[in-house]
Amino acid sequence: RLPGQRLSASRISESLVSGQDIDTSKPHPARMYDYYLGGKDNYEIDREAAERIIRQSPDILDSARANRQFLLRAVRTVVASGVRQIIDIGTGIPTSPNTHEVAREIAPDTRVVYIDNDPIVAAHADAKLTSTPGTHFASADARRPADILAHPAVRDGIDFSRPVALLLVAVLHFISDTEDPAGIIATLTEPMVPGSHLVISHGTVDFHGPDRVADEVYRTSTARVEPARSRRDRPVLRRVHDARSGAGPGAAVAPGRAAAGRRGARVRRGLRRGGPQGPM
Repeated sequence: RLPGQRLSASRISESLVSGQDIDTSKPHPARMYDYYLGGKDNYEIDREAAERIIRQSPDILDSARANRQFLLRAVRTVVASGVRQIIDIGTGIPTSPNTHEVAREIAPDTRVVYIDNDPIVAAHADAKLTSTPGTHFASADARRPADILAHPAVRDGIDFSRPVALLLVAVLHFISDTEDPAGIIATLTEPMVPGSHLVISHGTVDFHGPDRVADEVYRTSTARVEPARSRRDRPVLRRVHDARSGAGPGAAVAPGRAAAGRRGARVRRGLRRGGPQGPM
């Protein structure tokens, strides 16, 4: 099934979500993203909201897929560099291959801690993310970085005396300026030693005008998208870079089928390697 093919009933397993506090009265970005990727774990209200955005901005599908491919490439890159610990914040609904599966193709001893605040993601985590040793899941909010670092899953799963890869893929555009995304990143990266990696992708309207349809849809969902012009995402990345000297590809446009055309994929992504004492 591809986006655009309408389904009349939810296809999410009721056994997975029973007892969970799941709001099906509003679309949820994680379930909409699952729909963009061709997944099945979404409700009718999510599909209707996603289709509104697709009709206005068809390249959202390329952007979602380009973002997913960036995540997989970034995981391979950090593991190939020697990192054996990953914190994946804003995990989203599991989509195979998942972070731990990609990492363990290169290094089977890689440990992964997944972080998300969505009950549906938590429901899937037991079956798809934490069913093998060395993987953990923490139900926590990216807006509360101190809680993430203090969570038992992070304390038990991550040794901060060794390099860590911190993934914030398609997360920061859901965090408003008043919630201080740069401060969140600074808190999360403070315990990371040299040789660690920070991986970020961020939605942008650098290549389009503001998408009022998307803004309206996400404003009425369980999370809204912060307007992501370059004056928002570039300074955030620059402040992190200034505080944590690093080396790496930096910020660039995520490739996609539409990138060669007039519109282009609307994702910026970046990879930084380093730590409090500078690059390794």
